[in-house]
Amino acid sequence: MGRRSNTAAIAAGLALAAWAVAAGVSFTALAGQFDNNVYDFLFRAVAAPRVSAPVALVVFDERTFREHGGIRKLRWTLAEVLEKIAPAGPAAVAVDITLADEGDAQEDARLAAAMARTPGLILACEMMPDGSAWQDPVAGFRTGAAALGHVSTLAGPYDDVNRRITLERVAQRQRRWALSLEALRVMTRTVEIVSSPEDVTVDGRTIRSRWDEGRPLRVRYAEGSIPSYSVASILSGGVPRELAGRAVFIGITATSAVPDRLFTPLSRGIPMPGVAIHAQAFQTMQAGLLLEDVPPSAPVVLALGLCLGLLAVLTYVRGWAAWAGAGALLATAHALPYAGFTRGLVLAPFAPVAGTWLALLAGGAFRYFFVRRSLEASQAATARYQQAFHFVAHEMRTPLTAIQGSSELMTRYNLPEGKRREMGLMINAESKRLARMITTFLDVEKLTAGQLELRRGGFAVLDLVDTCYQRALPLAERKQIRVTSDVEETLEMQADRELMEYALYNLITNAIKYSPPETDVRIGAAASGGEMRITVRDQGMGMDQAELKNLFRKFYRTRKAEQSGETGTGIGLSIVQQIVEHHGGRVEVESAPGQGSTFTIVLPRTVN
Repeated sequence: MGRRSNTAAIAAGLALAAWAVAAGVSFTALAGQFDNNVYDFLFRAVAAPRVSAPVALVVFDERTFREHGGIRKLRWTLAEVLEKIAPAGPAAVAVDITLADEGDAQEDARLAAAMARTPGLILACEMMPDGSAWQDPVAGFRTGAAALGHVSTLAGPYDDVNRRITLERVAQRQRRWALSLEALRVMTRTVEIVSSPEDVTVDGRTIRSRWDEGRPLRVRYAEGSIPSYSVASILSGGVPRELAGRAVFIGITATSAVPDRLFTPLSRGIPMPGVAIHAQAFQTMQAGLLLEDVPPSAPVVLALGLCLGLLAVLTYVRGWAAWAGAGALLATAHALPYAGFTRGLVLAPFAPVAGTWLALLAGGAFRYFFVRRSLEASQAATARYQQAFHFVAHEMRTPLTAIQGSSELMTRYNLPEGKRREMGLMINAESKRLARMITTFLDVEKLTAGQLELRRGGFAVLDLVDTCYQRALPLAERKQIRVTSDVEETLEMQADRELMEYALYNLITNAIKYSPPETDVRIGAAASGGEMRITVRDQGMGMDQAELKNLFRKFYRTRKAEQSGETGTGIGLSIVQQIVEHHGGRVEVESAPGQGSTFTIVLPRTVN
């Protein structure tokens, strides 16, 4: 449970870190430009719905200026085209040409007269660069106008691409609606545009556009959706019948004369004239092709969900299904902006996309190291069981040999009853010893894997030493080694008796095996302060400092031990150390070449 909790905590931490980075960067210019690029891509990838909005363009193109006196004769030519268009019955005529300065009196008089005879006329006005006032058309022109509309656009942010216009602007407490919005009002014969802090309404059409954000409107640009007619062709060939009942936008498209050409999401290196932008904005509102921005908090919340989901998949799902699930979440993050756009919603993609990618990288790295750690643990377990095999082969050989030899003698020879009884008792004792050894072995394996709970109990230290002494005595007698002990009778300890017996017996038998014949092995136990110390001292070959550093490493045997002819696997002392450390103690060693060795088990003194 603890390991699973740690894994979950790490995964959650990585998910939150990936989300925090993505969410923080999503409010920077880098993320803003990324969002713009994706938005423009979606414009080209998702075709605008086919509509037949009642809007048309009448433009001053290069041919018009070439045939009708250029920019100097602009007002005269405008008057002529208005006189031609008015009888055709357009529903509204929006003139995207700023006429704030007085010109030739005769030309202005003719243009004013033409404007007065043009139904539903909307004239363009501009705000002063410092925002202090409006640049309105001259008074004579305003007389014949049904409305004034501003022609401001909103480039960017972070680039010069026009994606929005502003529906409302205020200067000197005078509010002006956008030229396209006024054209819609005039065309639908709506008396007033109704506004609230969140939206504007005209002819029953509610357009969500917040006042505190500057009343933006995302223009749904559509290529080839608005018919365009040259002023020159109208003046020379007549008025197209298609202008009847439409909102007609008049403006300049000639490259040599128009100053307000802007790039749009559909631009392919060629900017769009301002009059075409306003006509596209009119079509967006009239046809209901509105694009609404998702609240800024939504992408951040989506990113959080995707990051947590992806890390959960990579943490708890196994095999190819984990990567399939991660790929599905990553695809979802990329598909969300597209799905929203097809439904008229603009979702800033950076936070979900970047957050999911970061979570994938973090989760992949975590999964790699997690799997690698599991593999290493598996390899360690395999190595441990290999070591266990060597332990079994080494430690269990003596009792098995005794059992096999005794049983063979009893079977082959007709032994006296006393001898048979002696051998039977010996077989019984050795089999019990073998059973205890197997139990101890299993306990040591659990101890190594961190799965063993100590069976603590109180017992006399003298009894522990005496048991180990009696078991090691036959080995000592064969080498004529004297084993003596000095332990207080009242000394007691609190520990796992079987494990401590194994540890002490291992130290005693090692001392006997690696000591010359006819030497002494001394066992001592004493308590001082808060520690219990059990010491085994021999007069053997001893070890140098380099050997002492590796003494408790599994399978390590000193060079002299290998040359001594004594059998061994090099895992006994490693197990001793694990047993003692599991009791909260330590093993101390003092040794020098030719001067013997002293091993001391140091344990916390819990019972006197």
